[in-house]
Formats: sequence, structure tokens, C-alpha cells
Amino acid sequence: MSLPASIQVFERGWLSSNNVLLVDDTCAALVDTGYSTHAPQTRTLVQAALGERPLDLIVNTHLHSDHCGGNALLQAAWPCRTAIPSAEAEAVRNWDEARLTYRGTGQTCTRFTFTETIAPGMHLKLGALDWEVLGAPGHDPHSLMLYCAAERVLISADALWENGFGVIFPELEGESGFAEEQAVLETIAKLDVRTVIPGHGAPFTNVAQALERAFSRVAWLRADPARNAKNALKVLIVFKLLEVRTMTFDALTRMLDSASAMRAAATMLKPREEWPALLRGLIEELAVQGGPLTVDGSCIVARNTVTRSA
Repeated sequence: MSLPASIQVFERGWLSSNNVLLVDDTCAALVDTGYSTHAPQTRTLVQAALGERPLDLIVNTHLHSDHCGGNALLQAAWPCRTAIPSAEAEAVRNWDEARLTYRGTGQTCTRFTFTETIAPGMHLKLGALDWEVLGAPGHDPHSLMLYCAAERVLISADALWENGFGVIFPELEGESGFAEEQAVLETIAKLDVRTVIPGHGAPFTNVAQALERAFSRVAWLRADPARNAKNALKVLIVFKLLEVRTMTFDALTRMLDSASAMRAAATMLKPREEWPALLRGLIEELAVQGGPLTVDGSCIVARNTVTRSA
């Protein structure tokens, strides 16, 4: 993959987003920091790349736990500035885990602080390159992308992957999300992009084909919103299992009451009395040969290797 020398991409696994390290003479910046349980690995990757040089800046595209979970540990390791989406400033300042989605998804994120905010229309100098900040609502209402016109590089976060995009979470709560994702894809299609660095998966150059697949998926989800709910529930289940490695069916069923995003998705699919059967059906689908999960009696167990997809 041909990227400018000032850009280094750490492609991560399912729990953690990719990390993008951009280094020039004045600033070493990291875009997104992965999940909290992987934070020591994130620190090791950054330290190995920078050597004796400190990390100066963290930039978060959005504040889902898999994109900012390493913030706190990196802030402890280096006295770095941290830039977050401006719309999330109050929630972070008050550490409102409901607004920050951690309570709703049943995920964890170590509390962190921020020094500045970014918003659509701003420009950042990272890796000796000029980056325009673009809004990317859909997957998350406050999500951002970074676009370098000179190098035709887009850091797309979860708005566009090579095969799809992130779960459209607003639709689970009765808010608009499909239309916003469609608009973001249309924005990307108008840009001159040679290389996309996605939030998950390897950087890619087949941008036109990726957009075609993404547009098709938006249309498919909009035709039946229950499809988005089912996908969301599967994603959240796999994420949790990869974090804790094993879980009983009863514990997972109880999570539906405590995690509002999971509860909302389940409510769209089945009446509450049918949730145990719903979960068992989803687990069976996820445990087919080569799937991300296996079943051992009353326990669900995560496989070691999982590839993230829409």
C-alpha cells in the first residue's frame, strides 16, 4: 500500500480500531487508540515506532470504545494533547457513560481527558500534511473523517470499510441514521480519493467498488430496519465475547436488560419473552463452522481469530 512516509498504519484486530501514526518534525500524532483491554499493546506499538520521541497528540474520529479505549494509558505514558469531536466535549467532561454509549453497548472505556476539540470544516496539520475534518454521521452522530487532498488519502473511521461500514446505531434508538450514512457515502464519492484508511481492516485503493458495496448495503438495511438490528446484536455479542472470552447464555440474556443498545436491537426483533430463543438462534448462526463463536454446554466461547465485517 503506497502511503506517504509520514503515515504509519497499525492494523488491529476485532476489538480495537486501526491506529494511524502521523509524524513530522513538530508533532507525532495518533488517530484513534483502540480498545481499553488492548491499550498496553497500543502503547507498545507507538513506543516502538517513536523510539525516544514522545507522542504529542491523540486525535479521535469518534468516541466508541474501540476507538478511544487507549486514550487514558497513552495520556499517562506521555503528556500528549487530545482532540475529540466537539459534540462530545460535555459528555467526556462529565464522563457520562450513557451518552458516550459505553453503558448502552455493555463495553468499557477507562476515563480520559481532552485538551481540545475538532469539528467539520477545520484543518489539521498532521504528518506534514493538511487534513480537512469532515462530518461522518450515520454509524455515530458525532463521527468525523480526515481527508488529505494533496495525497488523496481518506481516514474514514467506520463510515466506509472495504466491505461495508459500522453498525448504524442511531436507528436502534428510533433516530435517523440510514439517510446520514447515505449522505456520507455520497460525500466520499465526490472526493478524489486514492487510498482509504478504514477504522477496521487493511487500507485499500479499490474505492469505487467499496462505495458500490456500501451503497448497496445501505439500501438493503433501509428496506428492512430489522436487518440492522440483527447485525447490531450480533456485533455486540461477538465484541463482548472477544473481551471476556467466555460467557453463559443466562449472563448474556441478562445483558439485554442492562445494555440499552442491545435491548433496543432485541426489541426490534422479538418480544421480550422470546429473547432467550432469539439469542440462542443468533449464537447458532455465529457458531457455524469458521464462525467467531463456539458453544460448550451452557457457555459461549470466542474463537481466537475473528475478521471484522459489516
